[in-house]
This record gives sequence, structure tokens and C-alpha cells, in this order.
Amino acid sequence: MKILFISDEESKEYWDFFRREAFEGIDLIVSCGDLEAEYLSFLTTMTSIPVLYIKGNHDYKYENRPPEGCICIEDDIYEYEGVRFLGLGGSYRYKEGGNQFTEEEMRRRARRLWFKLLRKKGFDVLVTHAPAYGVNDGEDLPHRGFETFGELIQKYNPKYFVHGHVHMNYGRQYPREDKVGETKVINAFHHYVVEL
Repeated sequence: MKILFISDEESKEYWDFFRREAFEGIDLIVSCGDLEAEYLSFLTTMTSIPVLYIKGNHDYKYENRPPEGCICIEDDIYEYEGVRFLGLGGSYRYKEGGNQFTEEEMRRRARRLWFKLLRKKGFDVLVTHAPAYGVNDGEDLPHRGFETFGELIQKYNPKYFVHGHVHMNYGRQYPREDKVGETKVINAFHHYVVEL
């Protein structure tokens, strides 16, 4: 299975200069947040490829106008062709507003998934907006990662942990790929293709 992960910045190649050939071989598109709802709807409409998404800290507009034709995997484990995706969107709370959480709030969200995790026997891909604490995160509060994500990785040992939020064009040395134990960590900023 070939998965296109997208996050934080709409691709001109995929939107303004759309060519169906750019999606050849892609089986699934997964958004890690902070993308226009219209962009996600456009992708699933023009390609007929399913689009899964979670919310980024700037996706408050999704409350009134969610991406049409797309599947929200927020606070859920969604299985697609045998691959289990666990979705936890949002960022570390740094001001008033939606889609921002304290560490304890994120931990509670993860705990509420215990029965689904038990029934599904874990998950294969952790999809988040924010990174994990100490893994590709920033030192500033808005870009701080969650310890909860590291705990989930340690306990369930997923094949992939894919996040957005820390933009590759910030001028910092954020790695595109990393590893935590056997879990491959990917910063999906803009786009990144994974073959499972």
C-alpha cells in the first residue's frame, strides 16, 4: 500500500497545477492537519482516493465546514485494508483556542481509546499533528511535543509515527525522518510518501 501523507502547507502541484499522474500508485491520502478543508475535499474528489484526516491547531474552521467526502480519524482507530491508523490531532496548548491540549488532556484522550486499542490489538500508524516530546519537537511552547505520543509508541510499537506541525521551512534543523525504537518517525510537512 502506498500512502501520501500531507500536512501544514497545500501543494501547488496537487492543487493549483493538478495532474492526475502525480497520484499514480497512491492508495490512500492522510492529512496530519493544518490544511484547508477545500484542499482535502478537492483531492478526494479529483483523485477518487480516500482521504483520512485529523485536525491541526489551526483547523478550527472544520467545526462548521469539515472536509467533504473525507474521513475524520480523530480520537479513533480506523482500519483501511488491514492497516490500523490511530488519530490524535491538535497541538500543545499555548493560548486560548480550539485544537490545543495540555499534556493531561492529551493523555485522557489516549486513555479513552483503551477499548478500541484492546479490540484492534494496537495500531500500525500513529497519525498526529504535533510531534512527540523530545522527538523532532521545538523548545517553544507552541511546538512542544506530547509525552503521551512517546508512551503510545513505547507501549504499542507501531510501524510508523507520522506528524506535522513543525514546518521544514522554519529554518531549524528538523529531521524529515527519525526513529524511536523500531518505529519510523516522519515529519509529513507538505507531503511525504510511504510504502507499507
